[in-house]
Amino acid sequence: MPTQLDITTEHCTIEKEDDKILIVTLNRPEKKNALTPSMLIGMYKAWRLLDEDDNLLCAVFTGKGDTFCAGMDLKVGPEGGDDAEEIQQMMQDIPDLHWQALLRNNRPCKPIFLAVEGYAVAGGTEMLQGTDIRIAAEDATFGVTEVMRGLFPLGGSTIRLRRQIPYCLAAETLLMGRHIPAEEALKWGLINKIVPKGKALEESIKMAQELCENAPLSIFAITRALREIQECVHEDDAMSQQDELGWPVFASEDSKEGMKAFKEKRKAVYKGR
Repeated sequence: MPTQLDITTEHCTIEKEDDKILIVTLNRPEKKNALTPSMLIGMYKAWRLLDEDDNLLCAVFTGKGDTFCAGMDLKVGPEGGDDAEEIQQMMQDIPDLHWQALLRNNRPCKPIFLAVEGYAVAGGTEMLQGTDIRIAAEDATFGVTEVMRGLFPLGGSTIRLRRQIPYCLAAETLLMGRHIPAEEALKWGLINKIVPKGKALEESIKMAQELCENAPLSIFAITRALREIQECVHEDDAMSQQDELGWPVFASEDSKEGMKAFKEKRKAVYKGR
């Protein structure tokens, strides 16, 4: 059973599974997990813990109930409601706390699995683009709908979405603001897999556990390469940056253990060094 951590907030539950997987759950199902200051604080603390805790190899990000996230709570606006005071105090020290929470800035250098049930629209789809492996229930619905409300998707969709799916599909998504069913999102390459309703979290944890069987240094270096080496970098320069991340992995104890285990036809025992 997952262990709940003391950084859990009113609207964001943070747990550990097997000490290797961080589970981050948006917990405001009665409001379709619309974003609140409490949620942002919880997510911010979770992502920083993911980076800092050497035992953690990855995270699973999800929402409680039948909706992942319906974006910002338009009834209270970006300033939040009665619980906004704490985040305003924290943002005096960390001005981009909200962008870090929403995976726009300072993303963790460890993989994040996303488990989506129901709607993941507006901020829901914006956060999706900051994750790595995305599992959706058959009833999942995506979309960046800010244009329909006279808003702008400041979470990064005008930049990231066209880098993750074809340009014309990104333009359609952003300019039309329409909802995108799971089957269409899968064809576009926006998500990895569709599972039966109610099974997204289960499948994501299963995949996360499979990932945790791999070598930690390899996981971290590959994730950094995916995060840090952008498409605009010339290929020769990109290869040099990749080598800086990759060669230390080849020189590690885990590398030797992996090859030895293969020869001996046994499961490798990795130590992260």
